[in-house]
Amino acid sequence: MELRHLRYFEAVGKTLNFSRAAELLHMAQPPLSRQIRQLEDELGTQLIDRNARPLALTKAGAFFLQQCMQVLARIDEIQRATRRIGQGQHRWFGIGFVPSVLYGFLPELIRSYRKASNEVEVILSEMTTIEQGEALKAGRIDVGIGRLILDDPELVCDVIEDEALVAALPLRHPLLKHARLGLKQLATEPFILYPVRPRPSYADHVLQHFRSHGLNLGTIIEANEMQTAIGLVAAGIGVTLVPSSVQRLRRDDVVYRLVADAGVTSPIIMNFRAGDASQDLSRFFQFIDAHRVPR
Repeated sequence: MELRHLRYFEAVGKTLNFSRAAELLHMAQPPLSRQIRQLEDELGTQLIDRNARPLALTKAGAFFLQQCMQVLARIDEIQRATRRIGQGQHRWFGIGFVPSVLYGFLPELIRSYRKASNEVEVILSEMTTIEQGEALKAGRIDVGIGRLILDDPELVCDVIEDEALVAALPLRHPLLKHARLGLKQLATEPFILYPVRPRPSYADHVLQHFRSHGLNLGTIIEANEMQTAIGLVAAGIGVTLVPSSVQRLRRDDVVYRLVADAGVTSPIIMNFRAGDASQDLSRFFQFIDAHRVPR
């Protein structure tokens, strides 16, 4: 599948008319029809009901059209930003982040930074901490916000905050009678561990908390993402540990409890290239300092 296939289908899906779509694309109708057939063959499903009058999208086609529109809009946005940067109208500043930090101070920090930096094109990329290290060294991002210390002499890892972890349990779980829960109590429950990969990750950080207290988890259920883990908790599959800021994600079917053991935290870490003295990074440091939690 190529980018042109998405643009072809977007034109057909919006107009529901092959002739009109071909005009908009400045091409003949027969090759356009062939390209859409090839796209359907590659996807293994019919996108357009050609027997309908007027032409109609199948359910799969309606879904695919929405995805095409989102992807193409994002690509157009990237092209415009790249053009502005290339023409010297804007500078570029890339921020990588792990999803769990979005429940804390990061959204407000980014809003403040963007507002004060109109001349800078801020590009956000969701990526694991390990991926952030690779992206920093390759120059794809300028700063990463993660939860692991990267042992690399080319990178600097600055702990912004040690965020307390809380236990997430399903509604009406027997352990909810306690205001605080010890790791020993949680270790006896089916435990939902995330992310499964790549490793090392937050999962290893959680496991280390149990090991440091001489505990091993019994039953482990693996999940790829935090949202999936919380969904499994809601379904009564098990319990898990999440950063305390995740409590802002309010659900009626999940209850959070403080952890009784001391020091059960997860660091929020700013990663950047050693020796990077750029003006935009220095300004970002100032905003980080304003949001930094005293320790």
